[in-house]
Amino acid sequence: MKTPFLAAFALALSACIGQVQAPDLAAPTPRFDALAFFEGHGEGTGTLDKLVGKSERTRVSSEGTRLADGSLRLVQHVTEGDKPERKRTWNIRETAPGRYAGTLTDAAGPVTGESEGNRLHLAYRMKGGLGVDQWLYLEPGGRVAQNRMKVSKLGVAVARLDETIRKQ
Repeated sequence: MKTPFLAAFALALSACIGQVQAPDLAAPTPRFDALAFFEGHGEGTGTLDKLVGKSERTRVSSEGTRLADGSLRLVQHVTEGDKPERKRTWNIRETAPGRYAGTLTDAAGPVTGESEGNRLHLAYRMKGGLGVDQWLYLEPGGRVAQNRMKVSKLGVAVARLDETIRKQ
């Protein structure tokens, strides 16, 4: 009796977390060039909503460096709520126009990405069987992006991040 109730409860709560894709933010321009946007210094602030636990404020400071092979190394310093700051590193390259591949120290495998118009979609798996779907929307002017990320486990949303990233 408890198992069906818990499963229904988890599904109901995950519906509260909602979808991250925001069609009203998608536009044909400006074109989202991930390597250009993340090169240099950036700052992000947002809110992480978890299925279990409280919402936490997030802050990300990043520094992107273009490497000799044309790829980008992005080093981020991430703070979630009261937790100690952690560092993570992305290595991303464009494999074809608007298509990206790379690595992330938090990921359990490769990172893939695709951009269309002002939208960039990144997907990867994290340790513990967590799937990540990130949708970033570049605003007019090309210096601010809205990041909508969903983390799921076994198809159930367990966390959602709404973040604004500003290129400095």
